[in-house]
Amino acid sequence: MQKLLLRRLSSVAHGSGLSWLAAAGAEANAVLPKMPPFDYTPPPYEGPTATDILKKRAEFLSPSMFYFYRKPLNIVDGKMQYLFDEHGRRYLDAFAGIATVCCGHCHPQVIEAIIEQTKRLQHSTIVYLNHTIVDFAEALASKLPGDLKVVFFTNSGTEANELAMMIARLYTGCHDIISLRNAYHGNASGTMGATAQFNWKFNVIQSGVHHALNPDPYRGVFGSDGEKYARDVQEIIDFGTSGQVAGFISEAIQGVGGMVELAPGYLPAVYKSIRKAGGLFIADEVQSGFARTGSHFWGFEVHGVVPDIVTMAKGIGNGIPLGAVVTTPEIAQVLNRRNYFNTFGGNPVCTAAGLAVVRVLEKEKLQDNAFVVGSYLKDRLIALQEKHEIIGDVRGRGLMLGVELVTDRQLKTPAKAEILHVMDNMKEMGVLVGKGGFYGNVFRITPPLCFTKEDSDFFVDVMDISLSKL
Repeated sequence: MQKLLLRRLSSVAHGSGLSWLAAAGAEANAVLPKMPPFDYTPPPYEGPTATDILKKRAEFLSPSMFYFYRKPLNIVDGKMQYLFDEHGRRYLDAFAGIATVCCGHCHPQVIEAIIEQTKRLQHSTIVYLNHTIVDFAEALASKLPGDLKVVFFTNSGTEANELAMMIARLYTGCHDIISLRNAYHGNASGTMGATAQFNWKFNVIQSGVHHALNPDPYRGVFGSDGEKYARDVQEIIDFGTSGQVAGFISEAIQGVGGMVELAPGYLPAVYKSIRKAGGLFIADEVQSGFARTGSHFWGFEVHGVVPDIVTMAKGIGNGIPLGAVVTTPEIAQVLNRRNYFNTFGGNPVCTAAGLAVVRVLEKEKLQDNAFVVGSYLKDRLIALQEKHEIIGDVRGRGLMLGVELVTDRQLKTPAKAEILHVMDNMKEMGVLVGKGGFYGNVFRITPPLCFTKEDSDFFVDVMDISLSKL
């Protein structure tokens, strides 16, 4: 374990609020980790306070909108892998707006592309020609294998998955789709059906989706034996459908589900059963795509399979509302049967941003960084697991990692209350991290891909201290 250095006072170099410093005075003697230096100071913030925003939020926004922490943060500025609150205090962002900010907050090249395109043309729709949409579509196609080169742009991952499911049903003439338990694919009518966690599903009509056993190496009944889980898909086809299906949809790493990597050998075996039943494969790359796994640009590539349809969002725009569905020319023809139109899909500002993201990923070799830094971070987390009994599992790939907390390693009892305490303690020491999983007991570690080894050390040291306080 790296030796923990300096005091809390030193962990907030370049931007500490005076009120926070006063509150920290009582802990001046504590020895705590030092946040890596960063040469940026945000401009003074003169807007509403967190208290003011909470009051308006309660009055004017949906009560379904939740927030993290006992005292929610008012984030007003961001730069690369760091965020700043209303007092100017700096935080290491290990969540990236839910695996969305891949190049870094306010990356100058992405911002420049957005500004320049906005100054020239903000919106036109696809009924007119504009080079930004085709330039970005061509760039996306160059990143995908086989004949995956026809792109439909959307505004979100939910919308992309909704369209992909419809395309599969139209192409095959079948309605049945197989998804995985513990999956999350969106919250519209069709994608809510494919989602398989009750806390994300409303009691509305969700037809034609069957949920197979989740090939979860940690909690699953067959451990890491992917082929045994795959037999359940064949049984669903045999006993739950006409013998023909529209398709199979899955994430390579379940994000909302708690960073669960699919068991090795699972997808190749399932692909055989689905193809035999006439179905298509939909790879949901909303979270695992765009270089996040490090070893590959897309999560499905880890499993050695080539899908028929790929959906993407989040990292594709570095925070700009942007999604896409990519398929083959043959499959894409089904939308000619009627009119398919999306007012904002392919918006010139969004697609200009998306193209800039691809160029930044390549120029700054962020996929390589995700692999190197992600491997280093995972090793440090595994070492932390040996120290803290509450860490039941460390999993994931690249900079898409999960740490599952349990109160009993044998029973794998979810540490639902404990994770909230740890998150709050980490926030107080300057680290922001997400949580998820069916039981809400898994840390979701998905920082911007510019994350460094020094950031990783600071992150793990802060988590170490926070766990020690339980």
